Amino acid sequence: MADDDDREPDFEEILRSLLGAGGDLDPEQLRQLGIDPAAMQAAMRQLQGMQSADGGIAWDLTKRQALHIANQSDLGVTASQRTDLDQAFALATLWLSESTAVSELAVAPRAVTRGEWVEKTLPVWQELAEPVATSIADALTAALSEQTPEDMRELVAGAGKILRSVGGSMFASQLGQVIGELSLEVVSGGDVGIPIMPAGEAAILPQNFADFGRDLEIPVDQLALYIATRELAHARLFRHARWLRLQVITAVTEFARGVRVDTGALEDLASRFDPSNPEELRDALESGALLPQRSPEQDAALHSLENTLATIEGWVDVVTAEATSRLPSAARIAEATRRRRAVGGPAEQALKSLVGLELRPRRMREAAAMWRAVTDAVGIAARDALWDYPDLMPTSEDIDDPSALVARLEALARGETPERDEFDDALAALLDGESGADGGPQEESGDADDESDDPGEGERPA
Repeated sequence: MADDDDREPDFEEILRSLLGAGGDLDPEQLRQLGIDPAAMQAAMRQLQGMQSADGGIAWDLTKRQALHIANQSDLGVTASQRTDLDQAFALATLWLSESTAVSELAVAPRAVTRGEWVEKTLPVWQELAEPVATSIADALTAALSEQTPEDMRELVAGAGKILRSVGGSMFASQLGQVIGELSLEVVSGGDVGIPIMPAGEAAILPQNFADFGRDLEIPVDQLALYIATRELAHARLFRHARWLRLQVITAVTEFARGVRVDTGALEDLASRFDPSNPEELRDALESGALLPQRSPEQDAALHSLENTLATIEGWVDVVTAEATSRLPSAARIAEATRRRRAVGGPAEQALKSLVGLELRPRRMREAAAMWRAVTDAVGIAARDALWDYPDLMPTSEDIDDPSALVARLEALARGETPERDEFDDALAALLDGESGADGGPQEESGDADDESDDPGEGERPA
């Protein structure tokens, strides 16, 4: 019979202690498992700090992490910077009134610090990432449970809330890291391409604006006017087309809900997971290694979203170009801005690692060409009226070939009835069918067999 000192450590007893089942961690037992007791105690304090009271995602971690990164290098906004940007916004507002029919903002645009940008955009980032955070948290719980011996499943099941909270909170912490790093890069509220600022608000981050223009060899006042104009155009569009904001956010969140964690990769990670070294899990989250390849449905959703973003960016490009035509360096600034977006804007890597979504308006030049053709054909007011309702928005086919869209708008401008298409016919048939089903007016055929039993029968319009 083996001595007590030689017996294998009681894994169940250690796990009960680890999961808070009523005991303290025994340093000697940890050493027998090859774990440094000090490192384990530090890891446990970290994990306990990551636990959410309700077992959900600890989004307060996201905020703290993001603000820590943003504020530690935030130089604030000087009075001179605020004055210069206020003047740029004021002149940009006047110029935009000549190049778009979309109304002005109700809230004055302003210069903001990196920390303020984090505070303003955090709710949207949380909304975009929550479906994936929940998926990863659930998958982590399941994977760790499957790696547990059968006779201990009940114990782990009782700790499932804690495990799920820890997994989700690691994701929340990583999201905070990404948002904090974004705060060091974004130049303005609309810089990431999706509407992450509160509706109707526009902003520029002076510190990042200075970094962006440092190597461009462009006069600062011209650069400020261009960026202010572009930011106002972006914010005005989303304020005018209120449905557009919901459409973009919904498209991203629906894509995120379709994300499924690579259970094989997660189980492999769980089987060799060292509680004293949580960095491996963090690295997996940051790299996107836990997210499998996109499904065909997600590819289709991504294609649709890319077209929407290209249509938005193309409009903003055209309106901004028209408004800043007086600037000698406008073309150079526009090209620098497009190049920055084309190689992968600040949002791309963030969303790609977190939700597997790569945002890049690949067809921005084609969309801009379409908007220029529409403007030349029917003018500013008719062009901007296409944003009044979702059904009027140009399609992917219109980006490919805007001639049909231009012809339709020119016919409307002449007061002509547009040519009916398959959609119009289908809609008319649907409305006629509903009218008949509700006992509405019916067309008389003159045949006795077609008489209705409904005493209120009347004529149905052709």
